[in-house]
Amino acid sequence: MHRKIKSYVLRAGRISNRQQQGLDLWLKDYEICLGDTRWSLAEEFGRTADTIAEIGFGMGTSLFTMATNNLQLNYIGIEVHKAGVGSLAADLHDALITNVRIVAHDAVEVFQNYLEDNSLAGIQIFFPDPWHKKRHHKRRLIQPEFIQLLVKKIKPAGFIHCATDWHEYAEHMLAVLTAESALNNQNKDNGYTVKPDSRPLTKFERRGERLGHGVWDLIFIKK
Repeated sequence: MHRKIKSYVLRAGRISNRQQQGLDLWLKDYEICLGDTRWSLAEEFGRTADTIAEIGFGMGTSLFTMATNNLQLNYIGIEVHKAGVGSLAADLHDALITNVRIVAHDAVEVFQNYLEDNSLAGIQIFFPDPWHKKRHHKRRLIQPEFIQLLVKKIKPAGFIHCATDWHEYAEHMLAVLTAESALNNQNKDNGYTVKPDSRPLTKFERRGERLGHGVWDLIFIKK
């Protein structure tokens, strides 16, 4: 998969003092560095455990909560925006959480070059940019080729869990995931899944609920 169009735009946003501290002082304790070979997850985490990757963790709130509630699991958080990377690093440091590793790099390149096939128990993609204008749909992260790449990296019975608050994008996600022959929809009616308790309710999502916005979850399992 050779992707020329990226699903994100890097902007020079404001970084708080705490986020900058996270980047300068504590990221080194959690970051997985890029090299010339694929990663050994057992070496990166110092143990063998089921590993879940989250693509685009934003400010890291839901990833931090899930890692705190599931210390038996390993988590890889992938995010390109510095404010979110610094925020999560600071949160992990303050709470002495050790089962998270951070990758501050483009997710497509990470999956292409650094993760072994059949190495992940699951992949989470929560509220990716919907790129709602038709001319920008080509920028959407959820595309057939990318899903094919993700499927290679999860173990049999591993999952891909997506969530969005943009209904048209939810329909697009459902169509793309359903078309992938290596996946089965967890919903036996081949529709959306009720939000599982495992996915924390974010501040962003609570605000959307108050405004009457819908949220659609999709969970597909590798055959």
